[in-house]
Amino acid sequence: MLDIKFIRENADLVKAGAVKKHIKIDIKHLVALDEERRVTRQSLDGKRAEQHRMSNTIALAKGDERQRLIEGMRHLKDGMTDIEEKYKKIMEEWQLLMLQVPNIPDISVPQGEDDVDNKEVKKWGEPTSFNFTSKDHVELMTALDMVDLERGAKVAGFRGYFLKNDGALLANAVWQLALKHFTSKGLSPMIVPSLVRRETFIGTGYLPQGEEDLYKTQDDNFLSGTAEVATMGYYMDETLDLAKLPVRLLSFSPSFRREAGAHGKDVRGLIRVHEFFKWEQVVLCKAEHGESVRLHEWLHRNTEEFIELLNIPYHTVVNCGGDLGLGQVKKYDIELWVPAEKTYREIGSTSYFHDFQTRRLNIRYRDENNNLKFAHSLNSTAIPTPRILVSIVENYQQVDGTVRVPDALIPYMGKKVIGHGKV
Repeated sequence: MLDIKFIRENADLVKAGAVKKHIKIDIKHLVALDEERRVTRQSLDGKRAEQHRMSNTIALAKGDERQRLIEGMRHLKDGMTDIEEKYKKIMEEWQLLMLQVPNIPDISVPQGEDDVDNKEVKKWGEPTSFNFTSKDHVELMTALDMVDLERGAKVAGFRGYFLKNDGALLANAVWQLALKHFTSKGLSPMIVPSLVRRETFIGTGYLPQGEEDLYKTQDDNFLSGTAEVATMGYYMDETLDLAKLPVRLLSFSPSFRREAGAHGKDVRGLIRVHEFFKWEQVVLCKAEHGESVRLHEWLHRNTEEFIELLNIPYHTVVNCGGDLGLGQVKKYDIELWVPAEKTYREIGSTSYFHDFQTRRLNIRYRDENNNLKFAHSLNSTAIPTPRILVSIVENYQQVDGTVRVPDALIPYMGKKVIGHGKV
């Protein structure tokens, strides 16, 4: 959430940011409503001050004078009730509009409407090619008894799956390698809740706009699509120690997404599923743009290095304005080569938010001058499963239908090859 004072003083800049993100918001109306809010609040405060003065006077008055003052107090209270009701309605609309104002994208973010307009900024490795007829991950993993999609659909419905045998072992190997790699960077590991209260989703910017893509319980809680939500909520309403910044966390949780609006997209296999698991990097740092930029690059590079450990071709894109979320200032996506589709597919993203999330969540610290400031927040996908298995299996398949295990995963798999002979 942006500071209303900043919005008032930089209305044109905020409008331009919304346009770049292709988000519709009436900033002019918000500014006018804010002025009405302030005037009404001043009137209400004046009435309350007058009520306080009259209460003190009544306490000292006697006889007819006391009765006259009490009657005047009654009329004052009636007038206050009307103003309080007006202020309440103004505040409800004002708060809803404030939650819809997008953060301002960085000047380096390219123009564009959606992910088609994202710009490649790095390419690593050459796309894998084969001298035999290759298969996709569904064919390979089904033949090797690594996945059961039929029973997954029977038990869990559309996009359901069972990972089994070497499929389960491969996912577990990825988790263990990720834990070792990312903690070696100084990130502290956590296992966090995936069932999270509404307030935390509002604080991280996933609500109110994104409710259609969340699974909701009868208790008005939600299943999270990323460990970022619970991890950010960990420090909600707290003041951090400046000496401990930046806070660097590596969080693991099950994740759930309804994939609303994704009908017909990636219906085959493990690319787009409703339930998955994810390691997530989350950082809280000082409220300095340069620090956010530095840590954004650092987080992103951590994930690039992990993909390079697996020796899978990838490229990095910088997201255009229309492909940024409400709170993101800038975002990178890492996309891995998927041989069966002959294209790159997103495996994770890295974003920074300035104080957009921390202002909503009330996460602050005291600077060197003892002034309270809202921290800056960042997050980055470390690695998700089972999606990463798609690129591992397809890029490491062999002519006989077996799959080589990436060297970095062999210690955790206990084998070099999945499958034996023709399959």
